[in-house]
Amino acid sequence: MKGIVLRITLIGVLMLALGQRGEAQEDQRWSLYETFHGSTNSAGPVFKLDNGVTYGINDHVEVGGGLPVYFVNASSPSTTLASGPQTGIGNAYVDARFKVTGPALFTSTITGTAPTGDKDKGFSTGRATVDWNNYIAVPISRIKPFGNAGVANTVSDTAFFTRPFTSLGVVGHFEGGATVSVARYVDIGGSVYDIAPTGEQKIISKLIGRTVPVNSNRSGNAFQKSAETVGGADLAKDHGYSTWIELSKGSDINFQLGYTRSAGYDLNSVFFSVGFNVSSLIRKNRS
Repeated sequence: MKGIVLRITLIGVLMLALGQRGEAQEDQRWSLYETFHGSTNSAGPVFKLDNGVTYGINDHVEVGGGLPVYFVNASSPSTTLASGPQTGIGNAYVDARFKVTGPALFTSTITGTAPTGDKDKGFSTGRATVDWNNYIAVPISRIKPFGNAGVANTVSDTAFFTRPFTSLGVVGHFEGGATVSVARYVDIGGSVYDIAPTGEQKIISKLIGRTVPVNSNRSGNAFQKSAETVGGADLAKDHGYSTWIELSKGSDINFQLGYTRSAGYDLNSVFFSVGFNVSSLIRKNRS
């Protein structure tokens, strides 16, 4: 309940800030986003409502931030001790993005989080995290090949995998794939990904409550066996592939539905994402 109140308060403050912009040009620098996405598999569904705002400093630099809210319901057969439904805020985040547009698109984004999430529910490690990601896409007619590469001290959620755990430890993350425009507003896509950890890793489960003691060097899917597990790099190691269909109308509305195979965790997930550029829709209704 507390998380929902905070979310509504955040939306209200952001909407008020947008409404008080005096000049249209300044107002268009702000964007308020609402995205609801999640993954469901044999471990149970993990959903996330992401409330975000961005401000375009110029054509190449923008800054932003947001606050996610998680909704988790562990599948009883998937864990040794399932904790039942879990709801609450995650880690508040800020980011800075540099982008170059043209025939090709390149973005470099640094995202930092504060430990505002409840560690007992697995929504935070209790530590700040940083993720630096670099994305490049080169459209060729209807086909758009793309690649992601970055380094972080956590395994971050992605559009195709809302993870059933929070982690702390250095990882490299990589993705490569392509989307194909098959009709107006309709794309299909596919990609492969790899999570390459190094050093000690800590896995905090979103599926299991803190009543289960900490384990060390436990094999298998640690997030399905213990509330918190500390061990070597293999704990966070993962690779797999995804495929999806995407419906979008410009940058205002976006919907994705797809499938992800996590070979590292032996999970088959169905994922979805529904996103709205709230500020753009409001501006269009005003005009």
